Amino acid sequence: MTKDPDRRRLTIDLVFYTGCLIFAVVNTAVAEFYGYRVWANFAVAGYGLAVVHTSWLMVAARHGRPVGALGSRWIGIGAIGLFAMILPLGMLVIRRLTGVDWLITPESWAAQPEVWVIERSAKLLLENGTPYVDVTALGRAVEVNDYTPYGPVMTVFGLPRALFGGGPVADALTDARWMFALAAVACVLLTLRLLKWPKIPVSAAQLALACPLTALTWAVAGPDLAIVGLLVLSFALATTGRAVLSGLVLALVVSAKLIVAPAIVVLGVLLITRRGPRALGGFAAALVVTTLVLHVPVYLVDPKAFVEHVFRFPMGIGMIKSPAASPLPGRLIASLGLVGTAVSFALLGIAAVVILVWLVRRPPATGSDALTRMAVGLVALILLTPATRYGYLVYPLVLLGARLVFLSGETRETAVPGKGTAPPAQQSATSS
Repeated sequence: MTKDPDRRRLTIDLVFYTGCLIFAVVNTAVAEFYGYRVWANFAVAGYGLAVVHTSWLMVAARHGRPVGALGSRWIGIGAIGLFAMILPLGMLVIRRLTGVDWLITPESWAAQPEVWVIERSAKLLLENGTPYVDVTALGRAVEVNDYTPYGPVMTVFGLPRALFGGGPVADALTDARWMFALAAVACVLLTLRLLKWPKIPVSAAQLALACPLTALTWAVAGPDLAIVGLLVLSFALATTGRAVLSGLVLALVVSAKLIVAPAIVVLGVLLITRRGPRALGGFAAALVVTTLVLHVPVYLVDPKAFVEHVFRFPMGIGMIKSPAASPLPGRLIASLGLVGTAVSFALLGIAAVVILVWLVRRPPATGSDALTRMAVGLVALILLTPATRYGYLVYPLVLLGARLVFLSGETRETAVPGKGTAPPAQQSATSS
């Protein structure tokens, strides 16, 4: 006798929400950062409500009781969205007005340093034509927060504060976290529209939205959510045949954060598999031209500062070391010394070769296939890079959630007579 699929899904929901609740409870007590603790206290309520609601659904299902309008599994997601994302973000934006940026006191930060740094980079861009300071000319010891380890596009999210900030109301409304959130939401809506509004599985929302890494990032920082949102949008554009636009959007993504650069290879293989060499050429041309337009002007203003901030510092070879040092395998291996660092990079290289072979031997034919390969590649990169943070795992989690949405749309397409996900060349061959 097979188990009731609805009860099985509810059991998985309960395990997921309970794990999230434990994570939040632990952070209320041990989190180093003020913002983390504020988030955790709100999140306990959101995840707690999700646990209670799911438990009630399980009891009702076991006894065959009607649940009415409250029977939707989306209610738990809604509680998390309210209590673990919207409310803590609003609270922290207001708390930030007390002025605790740039202090070496993590227990008082209402926003993580990346928020201040990106807002400062926009101000520097307007004043100097480059978001990067010459750290060799500061006249003092270099500090971590002197660096802007992002590409020029990330500066855009700080422009509202640089242009319109100044008073309490203006500062609250132009906090860069709102910009990150708006960009992420806009990318989700555009992606769903491109995919013709597929049904969103609850499991997709759990991975991409309700997971603590996503909710916490949304409240205390946010740039990674904007970037992964744009990344998913570039995959949707490529999947729906908009190769040039996909290349343009991906250039924006890579210009903001180099961690997503492997997407160039994945999308290139996807396009040549689905659409052929012409689509790949359009994608590559848009990618190259947009990248040059975005980077060359800033590079020419101060080439040395550009290289120091964008490349040397994130790679751990700048004037000071990156604080990205979560105890993941790559970091632990590299901590053994020069030999350990060499081994870490060797493992990373091996992983890259294995994934490349996977791409070539079994090229992705659908958007969900491509997202799977991208997620696996990023997991390898994050786990094996000597300087990394566990928070970057939000990228593969969101990509896996997006994969389920893409898969839902692809399944719907194949269910419609005369439609399918085969490349156009194959479709025309079979129809002739």
